[in-house]
Amino acid sequence: MARRPLIGISLAAHRLADSETGGSVLRVRPTYAHAVAVAGGTPVLIPLYVGAETLRSIYERLDGIVLSGGGDVDPSYYGAERSPYTVRVNRERDEVELQLTRWACAEDKPLLAICRGIQVLNVALGGTLIQDIRDEISGALRHDANSDVWFERPAHTITLTDGSRLQRALGVGEGPLEVNSLHHQALKDVATALDVVARASDGIVEGVEMPERRFIVGVQWHPETLVDEHPPMRRLFEALVRAAQG
Repeated sequence: MARRPLIGISLAAHRLADSETGGSVLRVRPTYAHAVAVAGGTPVLIPLYVGAETLRSIYERLDGIVLSGGGDVDPSYYGAERSPYTVRVNRERDEVELQLTRWACAEDKPLLAICRGIQVLNVALGGTLIQDIRDEISGALRHDANSDVWFERPAHTITLTDGSRLQRALGVGEGPLEVNSLHHQALKDVATALDVVARASDGIVEGVEMPERRFIVGVQWHPETLVDEHPPMRRLFEALVRAAQG
């Protein structure tokens, strides 16, 4: 039996409001691990608060990485003042994910960056972010909601660049693709190392890739929640796993 590649999934830190210790937990939605597993990979979780040496040791054992969704990136990492709309910032998570991303991009380790992850990818390579779409972009689509149902159903369509790695991975044609949506931030100035390969009808960047690497791809939607019902989303994770197999 062929070895299944190890795919690391980044975690968020969540402070417990009512606990005996008053501490925090590391967590991620189970849909990420499920998506990796059904695509043929072995999901493993990447902890926070372990130090640079241990993080590097974990990274070197991984064949690929998924950057998961979550709170906002600290604007200081892209040279901006913090907006009142920027929430749930955790600098430890920022540091870990930015470091993992820079290693992966420099060393050509396959990486799929999801929602917050595409924003981390852009910032790691020198880009900036829109801190709140509705505050900064007049006439933009509704990209966020206060209900998890937006994970489960299409919210809007995107247009993909024909022939892009992302389009090939999804296995779709030139027409619009329906995606779910649960984000209030987005890419602003796109890092020069990245190509924009998907946009929503309001111009918001929905997909990027690093053309000089095997598989450095970022998407602004949540494909991990759709792998069982929407074949293109499963194919995206299968493309990550194939790249991780070398």
